[in-house]
Amino acid sequence: MKRIIFLVFACLLISTSTHDTASASTSTSLVSTAKAYMGTPYKYAGTTTSGFDCSGYTQFVFKREGVSIPRTTTQQYSTGKSVAKSNLLSGDLVFFNTSGNGVSHVGIYIGSSNFIHASTSRGVMISSINDPAYWGKRYIGARRVSDFSAETTIASTPQVNYATRGEVAEILAQELNLSSKASNQEFTDISTSHPQHEAIAAVGEAGIFTGNTAGEFMPNNYLTRSELAKVLVGAFDLPLTPGTTPFTDVSTSNWANDYINTLYTNKLTTGYADGTFGTTNRVTSSELLLFIERLSKK
Repeated sequence: MKRIIFLVFACLLISTSTHDTASASTSTSLVSTAKAYMGTPYKYAGTTTSGFDCSGYTQFVFKREGVSIPRTTTQQYSTGKSVAKSNLLSGDLVFFNTSGNGVSHVGIYIGSSNFIHASTSRGVMISSINDPAYWGKRYIGARRVSDFSAETTIASTPQVNYATRGEVAEILAQELNLSSKASNQEFTDISTSHPQHEAIAAVGEAGIFTGNTAGEFMPNNYLTRSELAKVLVGAFDLPLTPGTTPFTDVSTSNWANDYINTLYTNKLTTGYADGTFGTTNRVTSSELLLFIERLSKK
């Protein structure tokens, strides 16, 4: 049995029809990603969804949005440019002195005087930077590590981030703590220099992904929701559940029917508001996170 990482999210009832409504270059997207990990437990030196420390969490969230920041709180405090408290914008890093010895805690400002962070007591949560009982007295500064000014110009034409096969492999390898044990890469289009080769090799060895007839993994190809249903059923060892789904676009003769029905009967998907599952729709990054969120509770 593969090990399931226990994630706790605040948005358990959100339908998997939810889409990213901003590109990775917007604070809206960053805050949405940050909130997806609400409740994830605190873990000293933690950098994965099995548990975060404060700077491990901020680094993880920014990486998901394509922004690289250093690992430690001290290093992050030296990144970007200083921002006055009165000029804070969503996406800024905010810092606190909780130890009495300088900067020791970091979170992400999300607007309305609130920030999201990995607390030692309650894991990932939202707090006020002006909380008079604790955080307000310990606030020491903020840094802007990415420019989200483009958000106002693209808000009216939202972009959707789709999940590639390589990205799905990387996320599943991390969530399931998979590592490659083979010395040779089994996919002909993935060299050892490929940035995702370890994750791709791991999911291949675990039987979660297979290549095409030419032995190619095709890391940049997008997954359909039907294909993802099959991948998730195998990745999380869900017993296959044949049957009839309520989705109007999924017949019992559909090759993915049993996989989709397995997700449905396990209360892992509600489909779209129009009654369809979206069998041929590309999987968005936010949908992928929501699927994994729910699977982790099983």
